[in-house]
Amino acid sequence: MRTSVITALVLIGLGATMFVQAQEKKLERKDLPAAVRTAVDRESGGATVKGFSTERENGIRTYEAEMMVDGHSKDISMDAAGNVLEVEEQVAFESLPASVRTSLTNLAGSGKITKVESLTKKGKLVAYEAAVNTGTKHREFQVGPNGQKLKREE
Repeated sequence: MRTSVITALVLIGLGATMFVQAQEKKLERKDLPAAVRTAVDRESGGATVKGFSTERENGIRTYEAEMMVDGHSKDISMDAAGNVLEVEEQVAFESLPASVRTSLTNLAGSGKITKVESLTKKGKLVAYEAAVNTGTKHREFQVGPNGQKLKREE
């Protein structure tokens, strides 16, 4: 009985891993739709493009370009027509408004904030996302542009 339960758990874990891997697929530049290539050219001025991927979110095929700009990460998500849907850009903790720094520090508790990104949708800053390590545990959380608690994660 115990062996059956362990086997079932392993199979469920493998199935979940395969599902996640199926969600995001790495691409080459040549595999991107022409409109996405044009948008990447426009958005990546001065950046080093690290790679491309695609996934289906909420039934919509999206494309992501991962880049490095002046030593920090910047990821741009687009639809097939090349419209920018979201930009995640690493920001220095010190450059954040005081209210955001305070909120992130409070939420991190005894953890160490390892990275903060601004999240912009349709050209509007909607949140800041922090990655926090506490011992061997890793978690992420978001706050609004003024440090306020969000009603839902962006």
